[in-house]
Amino acid sequence: MDTTGNSTKCKHKILITGASGFIGSFLVERALELGYEVWAGVRKTSSRRWLKDERIRFFDLNLASDEALRQSLEAFRSEHGAFAHVIHAAGATQCRRPEDFFRINADGTERLARMLLETDTLEGRFVYFSSLSVYGPAREADGEPIQETDTPVPDTAYGRSKQEAERRLAAIDGLDYILLRPTGVYGPREKDYFLMAKSIKQHIDFSVGYKPQTITFIYVRDLVEAAFLALERGEKGRAYFLTDGGEYNSRAFSDLLQREMGVRRVLHIKAPLWILRVACFFSGNMAKLMGKTSTLNMDKYHILCQRNWRCDIEPACRELGYKPEWQLERGVAEAVAWYKENKWL
Repeated sequence: MDTTGNSTKCKHKILITGASGFIGSFLVERALELGYEVWAGVRKTSSRRWLKDERIRFFDLNLASDEALRQSLEAFRSEHGAFAHVIHAAGATQCRRPEDFFRINADGTERLARMLLETDTLEGRFVYFSSLSVYGPAREADGEPIQETDTPVPDTAYGRSKQEAERRLAAIDGLDYILLRPTGVYGPREKDYFLMAKSIKQHIDFSVGYKPQTITFIYVRDLVEAAFLALERGEKGRAYFLTDGGEYNSRAFSDLLQREMGVRRVLHIKAPLWILRVACFFSGNMAKLMGKTSTLNMDKYHILCQRNWRCDIEPACRELGYKPEWQLERGVAEAVAWYKENKWL
């Protein structure tokens, strides 16, 4: 499959899970551009705000039940045949309880992959969106990029659930799969980095920790391109780190936001890590008591205090043909333009 043109007119059927989300909606749009027959895997309650194209077909995706998923896949195969490929982008990044991460990210992923094979509904490759978080604070002492040969030691429930999902996929006989481990993903429609833009608009930039921090990013369009490259390239069972190829200090993102938004004066507040820890502890526990999730929680604390997010993307460039096109300056400019156009700012 050539992912360099605007349309291949291939009409291969592809299932994209998490299609209503930030990354998933961009995957759907790119698949349509490439000429796929696109099936958006969504729950009945999922928003379809970004899924308005009339060419999109919808697949009711229940990853919580073997029986429900089996019935859905068998009914699909009876009427439409098998999917050529599956890109599994559905997952949880915020949960009230640690066990919910494992139920959604590990159990759900294993169930989908296993049922696709058992119902003979997948002909080709299964691409799974994992995360750089499976490695935790690896290489912080020496500051060197994380390598695939390093031992993953995730320090968040989210990271551990992604690691478990990877382990379970490896245990499924006959599954042709690729793992993608992106760093922080930003772009239009994304809400976590958007909170920084809102703060900058109010002339405040808040950061934590006094030790130097090396951060990496990937723009959503580069990540999507890598996913489609992985459908046809790369070694079965391999995991690939993905960034835009750059390495940035802790001020780079906020400085670019400030410039693109035309905000003249910003108060840069740097607090010690213990303040962040206290805030995350109380915010997370209050959210649990209220039956909600919170952006600030202990998982977020471990992520924010990590000092080294460098990783080696050379294998992805060599084996997938991945060539990042969106450096941070270009990506932030487009994201801010989108925020303005859509009245987010």
